[in-house]
Amino acid sequence: MEENNIGVATSQYVSRGNKATRTGFGDALLEIGREDSSVVALCADLTGSLNMNLFRDAFPDRFVQTGIAEANMISMAAGLATTGKIPVAATFAVFATGRVYDQIRQSVCYSNLNVKICASHAGLTLGEDGATHQILEDIGLMRGLPRMTVVVPADYSETVRATKAIVKHQGPVYLRFGRPNVPDFSLDEDGFEIGKSIELHPGKDVTVIACGIMVWKALEAARILEKEGVGVRVINMHTIKPIDTLAIVRAANDTGAIVTAEEHQTFNGLGDAVAHVCALNIAVPIEMVGVEDQFGESGKADELLEKYKLTTGDILEKIYLALRRKN
Repeated sequence: MEENNIGVATSQYVSRGNKATRTGFGDALLEIGREDSSVVALCADLTGSLNMNLFRDAFPDRFVQTGIAEANMISMAAGLATTGKIPVAATFAVFATGRVYDQIRQSVCYSNLNVKICASHAGLTLGEDGATHQILEDIGLMRGLPRMTVVVPADYSETVRATKAIVKHQGPVYLRFGRPNVPDFSLDEDGFEIGKSIELHPGKDVTVIACGIMVWKALEAARILEKEGVGVRVINMHTIKPIDTLAIVRAANDTGAIVTAEEHQTFNGLGDAVAHVCALNIAVPIEMVGVEDQFGESGKADELLEKYKLTTGDILEKIYLALRRKN
């Protein structure tokens, strides 16, 4: 087996304060626009919500406000890609995937066009807008498409790095981020390579593989159990497709048990992707933290995460269960 060049952090991860991942997207997009004149941005009437007003104001001739016409936005992005532009098409995740699946499949992925679909307000943490807007199936929809790359950064800083990385990547990409302010803890020295996960915490007893907002909660769980003498390896699996197979197999072999954590349905998301790798390579107990075949509802983000069992405490429970099964 070839050597895995998984990034391993050398510094302790601490929160530098709370910032929204959607803000990281907007900040990065402005910086990218200054560096590459081939980048164009499209938005479906949600410019402020996605922090795209910065790009719009700086480059009005490279910004298209499509209105509430998401299918048209994707088709326009596909057309722009055929001319050599790098279109960044952005809206809420529920509209960026479910409403326009046909356009993504037929016009973007089938044609293998260099379109970047950037989706904000994903998952339960959208909050009060409720089930109609809290898409929990989008990772599954996108990872099922041939040629599509799926990226889910963990915090503001990683969203900045991820946005820069996907624009340089050739081919269709789905970038998923969220609405609320969340702990900003990742380090620039971690880097960002599509398809290569990052080990944030060492451990030999069990591994937690997480993405998005659940990465910080996984770190919290690892620190709690460290005081109990339990070594929890934490892996930030920021790329769901292509998944970092070597990191998963190594973790399964080293620790003998895995817990996955995601703000998404456990069906067809990160948990399924990790289980698939293990089924093909190495059999270990796997527990999953995520939404269990349910729709969301209106409420405050923290209350919803607690109700649907997406908290640090829920990760701890699944770790204990995985350890019991392992032993």
